[in-house]
Amino acid sequence: MFDLRETAKEHIIVTAHRGKAGGNIPCNTMASYQIALKEGADIIEIDVAKSLDGELFLFHPGMELAHLGLPFSLNLLPSSIIKKIPYRNSDGVKTQFNITTFDDFLEEFKDKCFINVDKFWSSPKKIYEKIKAHNMIDQVLVKSRPSKKVFDILENIAPELPYMPIVRNSHEYHDTLIKANLNYVGVEVLFNSEDSPLLHPEFIERMKKDNILLWSNTIVFNKIVQLSAGHSDDTALTASEDNGWGWHVDHGFDIIQTDWPMLLIDYLKRTNKYYK
Repeated sequence: MFDLRETAKEHIIVTAHRGKAGGNIPCNTMASYQIALKEGADIIEIDVAKSLDGELFLFHPGMELAHLGLPFSLNLLPSSIIKKIPYRNSDGVKTQFNITTFDDFLEEFKDKCFINVDKFWSSPKKIYEKIKAHNMIDQVLVKSRPSKKVFDILENIAPELPYMPIVRNSHEYHDTLIKANLNYVGVEVLFNSEDSPLLHPEFIERMKKDNILLWSNTIVFNKIVQLSAGHSDDTALTASEDNGWGWHVDHGFDIIQTDWPMLLIDYLKRTNKYYK
């Protein structure tokens, strides 16, 4: 059995954002996820897209031009074509890695790690049915911006699936989620500055008291729109590990999402911040 709360009692949980990519190995490929586990990640974050004929694949919608060299969406293509498309590396050169199906991914990583399924809301029922068919409910985590519509979908389709709302500046749905027929296990916290109410000790203590895990991000999507007030992978790697990664542990976060899982874990172990 996989249990995020039990794992969090033992050590800081490390999430590998889209696997561990680099060199000739693109993100969101089977190889990138296998490497992330070799580097010690507890959770691998994946993106799911759908073909024209309804088959599910691992791919980040909107990244077709950057990752495949295609100027149009994958959902315009049938699955038979998608399976033959190679990923491109950071230089735009075709690699030996193709887009994998969601079924093949689930079969490969069954019983190996936690899985954060991003883009779940594009096909919630279909994705949930695949997860259930592979008997992997306890391994999978889904997240979203909180809304009544999302809560209703989860309650109707997958109330047992571990869920985290993604909040910025305030978390107004906590009491609602505590009472809902949902498996509310944690909250992903986004903040532009250290003055955010979500960093106040009162909020952190409330979440801990209610057995809600705290997820933060050191990844950088956009240097202007910060996810963690500059306490990022970039800061850790180029300026200060303590001010980048260590800051999150010192502020009580249980889960850290990174693009550099091995280096993060190495830092946490060197500084005695990894184990609880």
